Amino acid sequence: MNHFNGLGMGLGNLSRLSHAQTRSISAENFTGEKGKGGMAVDGFSVKRAEGLGQGWKISPCVQIPGNSTFTLADIEGPGAIQHIWMTTRVGKWRSLILRAYWDEEQNPSIETPYGDFFCNGWNERCNVNSLPVAVNPAGGFNSYWEMPFRKSAKLTLENIGDDPIVLYYQITYTLTEVPEDAAYFHAQWRRSNPLLFKEVHTIVDGIQGHGHYVGTYIAWGVNNCGWWGEGEIKFYMDGDRDFPTICGTGTEDYFGGAWNFEHPKGEYGVYSTAFLGLPQVIQPDGLYRSQQRFGMYRWHVMDPIRFEQDLRVTIQALGWRNPTDAGRRYLPLQDDIASVAYWYQAEPHTPHPTMPDKDFLEVI
Repeated sequence: MNHFNGLGMGLGNLSRLSHAQTRSISAENFTGEKGKGGMAVDGFSVKRAEGLGQGWKISPCVQIPGNSTFTLADIEGPGAIQHIWMTTRVGKWRSLILRAYWDEEQNPSIETPYGDFFCNGWNERCNVNSLPVAVNPAGGFNSYWEMPFRKSAKLTLENIGDDPIVLYYQITYTLTEVPEDAAYFHAQWRRSNPLLFKEVHTIVDGIQGHGHYVGTYIAWGVNNCGWWGEGEIKFYMDGDRDFPTICGTGTEDYFGGAWNFEHPKGEYGVYSTAFLGLPQVIQPDGLYRSQQRFGMYRWHVMDPIRFEQDLRVTIQALGWRNPTDAGRRYLPLQDDIASVAYWYQAEPHTPHPTMPDKDFLEVI
């Protein structure tokens, strides 16, 4: 009988027993230590629990001051994070930076604004019903990306804003053997605002090593009237230079839609499925809202983009010129495009580009 380590969970192996140990970190158990949950005698809700005593929801959350970093988890391995749940009030998501460090590395493998990591890049909540990411009313952010580590895992949340935020969170992980071929999870955020004329938005560049690309989220702000999604996504891998190995046929095509995401009535068709979605459409109201905004995801869970040496991913911003023009020509767009790339790779990884300051990150 094959030894089962408790990783790669799914309905097909849910009945299998293992010796993996389940642990969970929250404001009620900052270390995840066995038998140490719910012991707080001081915390955010100590006054609310007055007269109830220890064990009665005294420390359900933390307050993170402005311009400070809070360590969400500091775990000794080997093992893997299997679920992350977080929530904080809407409106501050781009001023919170989520980072993860595996095996005592100095440069984070995950570095992205909090909301964008969970497919909510516009500081306005949208629900997401996908396999690795779920967002539920009213702002419950969930990640089921498996995140293996061998020595340690450290997760932090930096508040680059001036005001404090209140965060509720729970990080569930397992302590178990990690196979030799298990890669490390990475996520990187980039923004082009505005995208320069006839330039492409780079989703990720400079990935070096052996791995596979597993997902894309894009928060797309359109600065022109008309349809905006004719651009192609391109995957340059293992030495590709001028031309990619994989080239898409259009933006809505890559995200699993078709024909402008359009309903028969001339409306955008919002959808959220296991691996593909357009869960967010924000349209002008005729007064203060001046741009259409969209949130889209594509998870390469069943079709990972595998690379041996290197990877670069870009997407074009392409619409249509005035439809009265003869020949109906394409129009290169100058939009606001922010993206998160998700991938697994063997370490070490190339350090991410420097995260921009809060003014460049800001979304109103």
